[in-house]
Amino acid sequence: MEILTEIYIDGGWVPAGGAARELVNPATGSVHARVTDASSADVDLAVQAARRAFPAWSVTSSAERAACIERICVGLKARSEELASTISREMGMPLQLSRGWQVAGPITGMRSFVARAAKMDEVRREGHSLILREAIGVCAFITPWNVPLHQLVGKVAPALAAGCTMVLKPAETTPLHALIFAQVAHDAGLPAGVFNLVTGDGPSIGEALCTHPEVDMVSFTGSTRAGVRIAQMAAPDVKRVCQELGGKSPLIITEDADLAAAIHFGVRDVMVNSGQICCALTRMLVPRSRYSAAVALARREVDAIQVGDPQLSDSFMGPVSSAAHQARVLDAIRGGLQEGARLVCGGTEPLPGLEQGCYVRPTLLADVTNDMRVAREEIFGPVLCLLSFDDLEDAIRQANDTPYGLAAAVWAADTEQAQHIAGRLRAGQVSLNGAGWNYSAPFGGYKHSGNGREWGDEGLDEFVEIKSIQLPE
Repeated sequence: MEILTEIYIDGGWVPAGGAARELVNPATGSVHARVTDASSADVDLAVQAARRAFPAWSVTSSAERAACIERICVGLKARSEELASTISREMGMPLQLSRGWQVAGPITGMRSFVARAAKMDEVRREGHSLILREAIGVCAFITPWNVPLHQLVGKVAPALAAGCTMVLKPAETTPLHALIFAQVAHDAGLPAGVFNLVTGDGPSIGEALCTHPEVDMVSFTGSTRAGVRIAQMAAPDVKRVCQELGGKSPLIITEDADLAAAIHFGVRDVMVNSGQICCALTRMLVPRSRYSAAVALARREVDAIQVGDPQLSDSFMGPVSSAAHQARVLDAIRGGLQEGARLVCGGTEPLPGLEQGCYVRPTLLADVTNDMRVAREEIFGPVLCLLSFDDLEDAIRQANDTPYGLAAAVWAADTEQAQHIAGRLRAGQVSLNGAGWNYSAPFGGYKHSGNGREWGDEGLDEFVEIKSIQLPE
């Protein structure tokens, strides 16, 4: 069992001043590591280190910052297997998927900001004014447990490219990957204080970061409830707040779509990572005329999902992240059935042979209507709701009838029609006919799904202040 007692502040490893925390492997229910949390005094030391480092780091050349990001990418790649295994152990994603989803993808995303560092050199002339870009300052990052390295990189990489300094607090249940990242960043030669890492929970360490007067920006990924709280805490100092929050994303399947292909895509989209993806397409909207066929196809797809030990190569789904989260997901399923949804497959019974871990059966609920809580509240588990619609206007209305607006998808025979539908959906990102993730495209939500964007040029913009210099005419 790993025992880790240090955090990374001002270019070195220092003893953490808080209490010890046991980390539980969700696949086995056993303790796999023990870490020591930071204290509020540690938070202050980390923020002050970032503040001292900011003046020099913010005026380094873009080439130097780009080189640092590239060296971090090389270091992460060298430790890819260790990172994949660590994240799989921390939160339960099968190792064979963790290698790509949790590690290789984030490294690709980080490398995309190597070239973007040069955007900070751009100066635009508007009449007798020069328009410049400058780093916003000291940033506090609070990241989640479900795709932990992906979310870490989505904040750290653009911040480094812009010339910001930072303090990172990973989720308290998944800090080990972040400790590895700190080692890689140190070995890459980041100047002292540019990147700092503190561990601990949200109410103590997260809140200390959000309210610290020397923090200029807070970037948070997590629940909408926590996002509201963070915005309130950051408001007195008028901090910039970037939030990537919850989702209840729809997949509209049109009358003329390839139903089998659409449902295969939709089921696997929800079940990967045990449904613990903020943009998972958890509401599948199907024409009423094809609803019975869709339910039958979806059942076959769900029944084919292999649930098992994350270390086994044939496991597509592992456990959910914790016993507490398992209980929340099972309660949501029970609530859906009480509201009148029909259980097609899955449910709340334990999986034979997997009783010791935090496993949940991949679950398909039919006859769901958009007024049910199971269709309106984010479950964050392997639960797919099937809804029917009468025509495209009805489908678009139902798709938009949600407090969220993070993602959506359309599957149609006609790509032009799919694009037209996508344009009417109130969501920050819409996938057409199974299109995959793009690290150069912005990601973020409308409504209760957050503010701001990550990835792409827009992700860099979140860390930038715009200055105009008026020249004499």
